Amino acid sequence: MSAVEHRYEVRSRQVRYSGRIFEVVSEEVTMPGGGTATRDLVRHVGAVAVVALDDAGQVVLIRQHRQPVGRRLWELPAGLTDVAGEDPAVTAARELAEEVDLAAGRFDVLVDLHSSPGFTNELVRVFLARDLADVPAEHRHDRHDEEADLQIVRIDLDEAVGMVLAGEITNASCVAGLLAAARARDAGWSALRRADAPLPG
Repeated sequence: MSAVEHRYEVRSRQVRYSGRIFEVVSEEVTMPGGGTATRDLVRHVGAVAVVALDDAGQVVLIRQHRQPVGRRLWELPAGLTDVAGEDPAVTAARELAEEVDLAAGRFDVLVDLHSSPGFTNELVRVFLARDLADVPAEHRHDRHDEEADLQIVRIDLDEAVGMVLAGEITNASCVAGLLAAARARDAGWSALRRADAPLPG
């Protein structure tokens, strides 16, 4: 590592597309040794995901169609952090209720991940939810579009980890969350962070 790290300065920025969830921009950035290079990137609002673990050691997974890959994927309950100023744990609780009809008595942080930093700044915070309870039927969310087609299953955490290692689970936050949950469990939950832990960066 050099004594002085290069500072990558943005000389210009052009917005190519701007939508509710993300924007696509081109940035001209200074490079080490002089000169600049253009980098196309996606600025994303961010997201949360939830490993909901019940008293029997089972996790709640959903199977949902994802248009970019053209098939259904095994995933965690998850959603966008698109409400300004909302605590990520509150977002996680809402998504858990909306997608799988569950409430949790306790939330902890399992892991934070940049989903694909080669092209996007998307940050996903993955929570562990425990002390689960069903949301009363009269308060359940009316799911639409892809969410109306969700398949919801409970599976032993170790079996879910096996699905990750077998290539059956490929969603990044699901992979990270399941592996982190298994490691945290094996360490007696000593490595968990508080639900209000600061986000990285």
